[in-house]
Amino acid sequence: MELVVPKNDLARELQLLQGIVERKNTIAILANIRLEAKEDQLHFLATDLDVGLRSHCGASVSKPGALTVQAKKLHEIVRALPESDVRISDEKGTSVRIAADNFTSRLQTMSLDEFPTLPETAAEPATRLPGDRLRVMIEKIQFAMTSGDQRYYLNGALLVIRPEGISLVATDGHRLSVVTAAIEGLAAKDEDRRILLPRKTVSELSRLLAETDGEVALSRGENHLFFELGTRLLISRVVEAQFPAYEKVIPRGHTKRVEFERERLNAAIRRVSLLSNERSKAVKLEFEPGKVEISSSSSEFGEARETLSVDYPGEPVRTSFNAQYLIDFLSVVGTDTVAMELKDEVSQAVMKPVGSEDLEYTYVLMPMRV
Repeated sequence: MELVVPKNDLARELQLLQGIVERKNTIAILANIRLEAKEDQLHFLATDLDVGLRSHCGASVSKPGALTVQAKKLHEIVRALPESDVRISDEKGTSVRIAADNFTSRLQTMSLDEFPTLPETAAEPATRLPGDRLRVMIEKIQFAMTSGDQRYYLNGALLVIRPEGISLVATDGHRLSVVTAAIEGLAAKDEDRRILLPRKTVSELSRLLAETDGEVALSRGENHLFFELGTRLLISRVVEAQFPAYEKVIPRGHTKRVEFERERLNAAIRRVSLLSNERSKAVKLEFEPGKVEISSSSSEFGEARETLSVDYPGEPVRTSFNAQYLIDFLSVVGTDTVAMELKDEVSQAVMKPVGSEDLEYTYVLMPMRV
């Protein structure tokens, strides 16, 4: 293999591959990426056996070939190089030479035969989704995903595709975040398509969407999902599990509704939560006609409270929530005004944006007993 590639193009692709590579694993080859030079392109492949990423960039190839090299060290070297073309060549199949200007380095390689193979395409036609819309939707549910839960079907998000649009859903058992977008042109199906996306797939898809304009082409093979974003292809192993029936969790008919200025509510919760119990992070909300008092207390630190004026004519009710759960929603909701709907002290609360026209966003939050 011999080629010359612009440093910035190479560094950009290597940066995106870093999230895929598992540095702590029992299979040494998974710390490597596969490089292949052919025609006028340098092709990249990284995988942790569950998620993989294919990409490529333009290159001047004088000798085609392929090899695997340690992902982290290659990225560190390329990032530190001067702004010039990078010369890459393999040396007798045991190492690869990385050079630029007066700098030369040599990295050990591992056998290509040890690197896992991944499918390249799916048999079914792709469903095309607007990338900018999908990126915003992920942002609004990503914080509600859990990690390391024994109920592994919660360690990710549910993608629901309907003829009229798509939904993304995430829950950690204490809160539920659902966002729906109307999208024209989706193929009609007899029933909803429900696809469980692993946490890492959602995270890497979000990173790629931040770098890509245009549509995302989603297709499914026998055991893998494929997300095509321009010159990049994210590949995810299919998770065979049953996501909870989230529609049944969303309360209907709450009679108490309060609208808040998002920034005022967010700031008040942040201030009051500074003196909350460090373990529970609980803040209490007491609703009375014309006002809401937010308070916290802990035996170690003391107590804090703040009162907000609101348009609330209903009967008094008090409830408590994890402050961080409230802050997570308020940080991504994206509207100046938000609404909270309540039934009583022990039932789930529902929070929604007010004035949002592009997306339907619902956040369900379990109260705390303090």
